[in-house]
Amino acid sequence: MKKFLTILVLSIFLGVIVILPTVAQDSVIVEFWTTDNEESRVDAYEAVAASFMAENPGIEVRIVPIDEGTISQRVATAVGANRLPDIIRMGIERVAAFSADGLLDQDAATAVIQSIGEDDFRDGPLAMVTDPTSGMYAAVPYDGWIQAIWYRTDIYESLGLEAPTTWDAILAACEALPGNMDLLYGLTLGTDPGQNYGQQIFEQVAISNDAWPFDADGNVSFDTPEMIAALDFYTSLQSCSQPGPQYWRGAREAYEYGTAGMLFYSTYIMDDLVDGSGLEDGGSVELVTEDLAAVTSFASTMEGPNGAATYGQLVTLGITRDADPEAQAVVEYFLTAGYQDILALAPFGKVPVLESAVEGWSTSSDYFANYSDETLAQIAGGFDSMQRWLFRPDYGATQRAVIGDIEGRLLIPTVLSNIAIEGIMTPETGAQFLQEEVEKLLADRSAE
Repeated sequence: MKKFLTILVLSIFLGVIVILPTVAQDSVIVEFWTTDNEESRVDAYEAVAASFMAENPGIEVRIVPIDEGTISQRVATAVGANRLPDIIRMGIERVAAFSADGLLDQDAATAVIQSIGEDDFRDGPLAMVTDPTSGMYAAVPYDGWIQAIWYRTDIYESLGLEAPTTWDAILAACEALPGNMDLLYGLTLGTDPGQNYGQQIFEQVAISNDAWPFDADGNVSFDTPEMIAALDFYTSLQSCSQPGPQYWRGAREAYEYGTAGMLFYSTYIMDDLVDGSGLEDGGSVELVTEDLAAVTSFASTMEGPNGAATYGQLVTLGITRDADPEAQAVVEYFLTAGYQDILALAPFGKVPVLESAVEGWSTSSDYFANYSDETLAQIAGGFDSMQRWLFRPDYGATQRAVIGDIEGRLLIPTVLSNIAIEGIMTPETGAQFLQEEVEKLLADRSAE
């Protein structure tokens, strides 16, 4: 147990002067790193922690805000210093690598999930955190978001277009939308090689054509006909897209300014379609279309020639190998008594993983009134069909770690840009480039 008395005695023995915070001598410190690092969100985490501490004297919960992009580096530093935190809030893409490195306590995560009740968790999130080797839970699902094509229902209806849920329907809209009702473009495609926005969209396209980074035998499979077709379909959408390179900011603003009729975006967009999103230089977008949310629909599922896919993100709470047992109680509290307080910070991007929390979440914001019951039901149920390359259940720890490396090195956005914007690759040569690069990543990981 982390007791200040031990620290004080050791400091005296070493002749080091240490000034300690004023806490109870026998207090256990539970250090909680959170990627919800904006000031208002940290305040909410600290408020939930304060409520927990009031009910559990002798346990001090310390909330430490960190940046999502620095998690791997910070964890590596903490491991080197033998100072891992007890709890880490992180995206699902980190879990496989951290678990493979032996940094997560699967027994603790499994105990928390079973204590809350496995039946209350949606099946999708539980499958995503299940270690394929041990069959245990590597982390505790917490919240997440669902990606979709948001589209102008009014313009679609006036043109007699089908909802953009299939490759054919998306292509038809791409051709028909520009030039109608002041639209300049069908959509804004993710083509910036320095942003992961393109990968988020492309993965959904690829999975909808049954294109995966590894085949059933564990071999790299980026040069398959299915992957080449996915690259071809994706980059063909540039013909009706805003000139690149573009990422989520340009896509969001083009839709809000009424120059594009479709938008690939997560559920985080819901309040922006009512108030206008924030601009990079300050201020907010002035929406051109009155009641934009009311004339916007949500298409979360994409059907391709060889399948269908829904894309999203799952955020988890990982309990580390060095965590005190009290950390389990903290995680459980943040999923029960304090759960709605955290979901309410950004209800559009924090879809609950617990069935019992859906009703409270769906009434937690006045903005939900701007959307139909059908749209809200699709969002709440999105976890059940959500897929990512990372979530394929037969992939082992090494393959999942390589997928994280693919994303971290921006290989997909680079190829998309080279095909759609720079014109220096074709879908075939882009697929071959990815094949060779990922084979190197796999060899490096396998040699570790």
